[in-house]
Amino acid sequence: MALIVQKFGGTSVADIDRIKNAAARVKREVDAGHRVAVVVSAMSGVTNQLVDYVTSINTLYDTREYDVVVSSGEQVTSGLLALALQALGVSARSWLSWQLPIHTSNAYGKARIEGIDTEEILNRLNGGEVAVVPGFQGVSGENRVTTLGRGGSDTSAVALAAALGAERCDIYTDVDGVYTTDPRIVAKARKLEKITYEEMLEMASVGAKVLQTRSVEVAMNHGVRLQVRSSFSDETGTLVVDEDEIVEQEMISGIAYSRDEAKITLMGVPDRPGIAAGIFGPLAEASINVDMIVQNVSADPDQRATDMTFTVTKPDLERAVATVEKMGDILNFRKLEFDKDVVKISVIGVGMRSHAGIAQRMFQALAEKGINIQVISTSEIKVSVLISEEYAELALRALHTAYGLDKE
Repeated sequence: MALIVQKFGGTSVADIDRIKNAAARVKREVDAGHRVAVVVSAMSGVTNQLVDYVTSINTLYDTREYDVVVSSGEQVTSGLLALALQALGVSARSWLSWQLPIHTSNAYGKARIEGIDTEEILNRLNGGEVAVVPGFQGVSGENRVTTLGRGGSDTSAVALAAALGAERCDIYTDVDGVYTTDPRIVAKARKLEKITYEEMLEMASVGAKVLQTRSVEVAMNHGVRLQVRSSFSDETGTLVVDEDEIVEQEMISGIAYSRDEAKITLMGVPDRPGIAAGIFGPLAEASINVDMIVQNVSADPDQRATDMTFTVTKPDLERAVATVEKMGDILNFRKLEFDKDVVKISVIGVGMRSHAGIAQRMFQALAEKGINIQVISTSEIKVSVLISEEYAELALRALHTAYGLDKE
């Protein structure tokens, strides 16, 4: 009798009919003889409304009270789903975060899970009762409700699956799996049968919206097998597994993109030791995450100057520019420019480790389409480039074809 964790996202529980549909999916697993724990998100749009309530009262809100308000969406969904299961004749109850409890850090609004007490919930599961747990939340060492940050319900589900020793964690959403790229842009995109944790982590971190990055990290660290499935069809989904479970690795598994990038360039920066620390130190202190970085040193030894280009997220652009400009007298750069009309394109695959020429093929495919590359960054299984946003869709289609992902 396997133990399975099922997670239903906001679109999967958007209204009463969809909650009933989710309950029917849970019942199928129960009828198959499995023990089932369910993690739910708030109904679609509810969290945004709750955040608006908070900010309309006070933009400089107390994060502890913010968590009390925004965590209520998942609480409502968990109770409704438990009721829907009971209406189908399934023994079920909801468990709030403090009832397990799910222990987290005291970082309100962006807490991290530190541990989950499972003794009582396991007793109930072993007795045939379905446990319905609100995602996105926990309880701090100060005995107050915490939230895990947006998208945290995926992390809740994977952490619960790890704590319970579940056979797998099924993530139900509005897509039926992980695709080689965005099928809304590339009609020939294919659904993957399996993808490794590393590949999924890279795809999530560079723009793919299927799974939240932290949830993939937790799954990889604890060996939790994930399955991405659609709430609205019975098609087999995509398994996210250890590399050892995939016999023959594809050279490239997927192509992701992010429109959430902004580029900042500092021109005429003095070329001396410590200048990079002087730029990126204040940005780190301001909690601004810097992604891609490129430095061009002047060919003229008498100038001893360099141009420094880096990327931040669009929401952080204004703060990043202000932070760097405050350091103008110390950094002594000649000019600052920024550009919001850029997109990051990334090709990802563990097969890169055993294949040469991956980056060259990317550069060649973009060159043939007349697309200029502004910034390049690489990792062991990823190559990313920054290009003008107007070429995003053309680049995705060209690269999908160049790496042979169009074929059936």
